[in-house]
Amino acid sequence: MLSDTSYPVVKATLPVVGENIQEIARRFYGHMFGEHPELLDGLFNRGNQADGRQQQALAGSVAAFAGYLVNKPTELPDHLLSRIAHKHVSLGLRPDQYQIVHDNLMWAIVDVLGDAVTPEVAAAWDEVYWLMANVLINKERGLYEAVRLSPETIWRTWRVAEKVPETEDVVTFVVERVDEREVKPSLPGQYVTLRMEMPDGVRQPRQYSLTRADDGQHRQFAVKRVRGNGTPAGEMSNLLHDRVQVGDEIELSVPSGDVVLEYTDRPVVLASAGIGVTPMAGMLSHMVKAGAQRKVLFLHADTSPEEFALREQVTEDLGSLLDGTMATWYEQPSASPAAHEHAGLMDVSSVELPHDAQYYLCGPLPFMQSVRSGLIAKGVPPRDIQYEVFGPDLWLADFE
Repeated sequence: MLSDTSYPVVKATLPVVGENIQEIARRFYGHMFGEHPELLDGLFNRGNQADGRQQQALAGSVAAFAGYLVNKPTELPDHLLSRIAHKHVSLGLRPDQYQIVHDNLMWAIVDVLGDAVTPEVAAAWDEVYWLMANVLINKERGLYEAVRLSPETIWRTWRVAEKVPETEDVVTFVVERVDEREVKPSLPGQYVTLRMEMPDGVRQPRQYSLTRADDGQHRQFAVKRVRGNGTPAGEMSNLLHDRVQVGDEIELSVPSGDVVLEYTDRPVVLASAGIGVTPMAGMLSHMVKAGAQRKVLFLHADTSPEEFALREQVTEDLGSLLDGTMATWYEQPSASPAAHEHAGLMDVSSVELPHDAQYYLCGPLPFMQSVRSGLIAKGVPPRDIQYEVFGPDLWLADFE
């Protein structure tokens, strides 16, 4: 909770900080990387910097946290903080690096707001920052301790054992252990961070959902090529597609992610679009491996049947379950559609949903917003709907 001294100051200045938080975030990152260019080597995703998503996510998170301190002082946005903490641990963020963020964020606040940042205002927002930072540091310490690792030891070397084309733009990588040190098993729905050196010598991290349950020696993830088409092409995805081959070694971090399938007897509905199928396929694979008896409904939307990545794996896994069914929607349906195929965009109002189910969503943000709204309109409690976002979560800070 904010101190009695800071509370009225933050409450009074929150509107003006909120109005300028996007510009504060933009200047913060520019200044920080100017002072600490080493942070771009292996820690920050410069693709998310280039398109502005990282700045938006930071701005929304800080504003949401400050809003809670003022408007809901006995609560914390736990979902927001948990998601950030998992991402930080997957990258090996160290506690001491929060001081770097603090110094540059406070510089940016003063740079944007100028004389409005009196010593009292600076002290109050300094308190906001450290309240948020210390919550995250403690959460991250717990996550590191849970896997008996540290920021320096989360990385392991793996060798590419298979490279399997799924669609024209999606390739599955099957990797095998090289490092003999202990490997923490993944949970259903989690991702790993892949860190690779780019052609200019700078290491870049990217997160990829694990698409199969671990067998102790192998991990599997799928990569969609980002072609660009008017925007910058994905440097990691194109490097993986074009240059990384069977026999090459890569670095992966410990599995992370807070959107994890709960092991219960309740029915489960997995809804995905496009490459959002990857964590859903991972959850499904875990259920097959565990011999789950629960009812599973798999919903997927895509451009066409040919673009449905991991379709064979998903179909086979659903067939292995006692009660697994699927419904699909295609913008370009096949000439002779199967019984479960529909034309157009996903419409959950046309599907018979199982009673008392849990829901997991993954795909483009507009897709998830539409599906979530449709589920709530059908009476699904919001607490039973979880979702995974690829990249910075621009919805959660807003949503919280």
